[in-house]
Amino acid sequence: MSLGASALLAAWEDGTTQHPVQRGLTLLAAAWPELPEAVLSQMSIGQRDAALLTLREQLFGPRLAGLAACPDCREQLDIAFQVDDIRAPLPPADAAAELTPLTHLVLHLAAGAYEVQYRLPTSADLLAVAAAGDAAAARQALLRRCVLALHQDGVDAAETALADLPDFVAQAVAAQMEAADPQGNVQLALDCPACGHHWLQAFDILTYLWREIDDWAQRTLHEVHLLATAYGWSEQAILALSARRRHIYLEMVQG
Repeated sequence: MSLGASALLAAWEDGTTQHPVQRGLTLLAAAWPELPEAVLSQMSIGQRDAALLTLREQLFGPRLAGLAACPDCREQLDIAFQVDDIRAPLPPADAAAELTPLTHLVLHLAAGAYEVQYRLPTSADLLAVAAAGDAAAARQALLRRCVLALHQDGVDAAETALADLPDFVAQAVAAQMEAADPQGNVQLALDCPACGHHWLQAFDILTYLWREIDDWAQRTLHEVHLLATAYGWSEQAILALSARRRHIYLEMVQG
């Protein structure tokens, strides 16, 4: 996997008008052009995020940094960590197939009188429920897509029975999904140095990486403008230069 400046800029341009979930697929398609988008869209959310972590490390290195606000006292914290600190290990059977969709796996849950068979949610699922309305409606729509079979007291339940599924069963399914696909729900354990409060902060690699790519694209286009103005070079020729060589030329142009 190698993503050059021209390909990354093209992915960024396409992604600026896309839904965030589709942006993730656009980035993965640019980084792994040999894989059809149909395959990428059927990866579990954890698999997608693991691939985005790999892409992020290749583009910007292994160190991530940012800010977090303490929910108790609002103190601003500087946080920094490594990609490997938040990378969840793949199950042994899947360690050699990071980009092979796991959605063929059928998971089982028994809770009270209910037995549920389901699969892990994918980017295609998230896109399909994006217009469902509020968060509760989206969760219900996602459940409908992922549940493969439902039995109550050993009897097949109709699809409409999902609407009446007790909260404790739906919550158990969601919890088991997270356990089976841990990369899809990364939580940072943080401590406030000002008040001592401890909390878990969700970290979304897709949002984080897109923000970095957007900043990089704006800087790169500015560099292209300066060098094209100074030397008359094409965008393609400028982007073909290494970042180091572009920087040296910019230093000379800017005096």
